[in-house]
This record gives sequence, C-alpha cells and structure tokens, in this order.
Amino acid sequence: MESLLCLLSTVEIPKSVYKDAEDRFTTWEFQNHNFTLMALWSQFLVVANERIINGTSTGGFDLHLDKVDTNWSDKLPSIDYAVFSDAHWFFRQNYLYERDNLIGCVYCQAPNVTDLGPSVAIKRAFETAFKEINNCKNCKKIFTLLRTFSPSHFEGAAWNNGGGCNRTLPIGEEEVNKGGSDWDYRKIQVEEIDIARSLGEGSGNIFEILDVTEIMLMRPDGHPGLYWGNRWMKGYSDCIHWCLPGPIDTWNELLLEMVKRRDI
Repeated sequence: MESLLCLLSTVEIPKSVYKDAEDRFTTWEFQNHNFTLMALWSQFLVVANERIINGTSTGGFDLHLDKVDTNWSDKLPSIDYAVFSDAHWFFRQNYLYERDNLIGCVYCQAPNVTDLGPSVAIKRAFETAFKEINNCKNCKKIFTLLRTFSPSHFEGAAWNNGGGCNRTLPIGEEEVNKGGSDWDYRKIQVEEIDIARSLGEGSGNIFEILDVTEIMLMRPDGHPGLYWGNRWMKGYSDCIHWCLPGPIDTWNELLLEMVKRRDI
C-alpha cells in the first residue's frame, strides 16, 4: 500500500482525508483523477478478539473463522478494486471457532484442544472473506485481487532465536524451494480464489491472483533485517516486511498490468 501511494504520488499529490489514531485505517483522495485509495487493516479478515490473561495481552487471538471482520467488509459497497494482502498474523497462538464453538487451535499446546495448524485458519478465513464479496447485495461488481503468500527469509534460526536475513544479493530461480511451507500457503490461497471465481461469475465479480510468492522467494536481500527501527523488538531481525523502495514495488507493477489487461 505504501509503495502504491508513493508511485501514484508521482502523477498527483493526494489529499489525506482520514487517518485513525493508530494509523491503521487511512484514506487518500486523488481528486484530479476521481480516485480514492483506502487502507483497511484486518489482521485475520475474520472476527478476532485478543486473548487477555490476568489483564495482560497474550499476543494470541480467538478467531471466529465463519464471521467476517466488518471493519473492512462494511466498506465493500464503495469499492471497485479490492487487494487482499494477508497471512503472517496466522502464525501465532490462536484459538479457532466456528458457530461459536472451539474447533481447534494454532500452536496452543493446550490439553484437549487439537492443534490444526495455520493452514486451516488461512483457508477458512479467505473462504469467509471471498464469500462476503460474492454475497454482498449492495456492492458493485468488484475486481478482487489476492496477493499470494509473501515469504520470510529467516536463516540460521527462528525470528526469536537468533534468525536473520543477512543476504545482500538475490538468488536464482533454480535456488528457489517450491516444496516448503511458503508454497503450501500459496497453494491454499490459490485454491480459495479459484472457488471464489467460479461462485462469482454470475454476479460479475472478478477474482484474480497477484502471484508474488516465487519472485519474492528470490529476494532474500530485500528485508530491513536489524535496521527496521522497532523500539519494542530491538535485537531481532525483520525478515518478513520489505524495504521501500525495493522488491515490493514490483507488486504494484504487476497490479497495474492486471488492471490494464482487464480494461475496466
């Protein structure tokens, strides 16, 4: 989103018309082009309540996989293009619910609770989100793009165990591992967008894939590493987010090309 805002600003300086206190929901208007850009922040796309124990945040959430997060879905009637960009929040200690019943967890190691892993949560959350688009009664025809899983490049250890991303050069296509978990999460997303596309044909909705997984696997050099300036996480490398300007600008070049090809 920040990359897109920077690229569009070379044509017209936008007017900031809304920003919440945490800078998570933001809106800019490009008045000369009758174009509005909104960032709608939703960690899981579905309803999520952080788990609080003895008054302390745990960092884990109760996820209601069959209930859409209205913080973004309420905006659908005013949206022409929707870009979904989500996944990494699912890799934490979350508890999963459907019909208000606990069905399992992710990394919880709790007695009598089945650890279903992040794959189930990702699959069900995207399914619920895309159903919301196809079932929206007051919406225009929406062009929905799913940005596929954006890989991290921790090497040596996990993020909180000394892992880092210290490479300074891209790797070749022949070095890309297409058998790892990154590829598995991409596969889940592609399957869900294919289902949504078939269900949305009658209503005129368009679902496409902004497939960045493979090209981003080739860019282990594109992360902030230790230089991300997070005061709460000093000493830890950031191998999940991407430096700007940098590889992430390519996502918007692909986005532009896909919109042009659709000619809408």
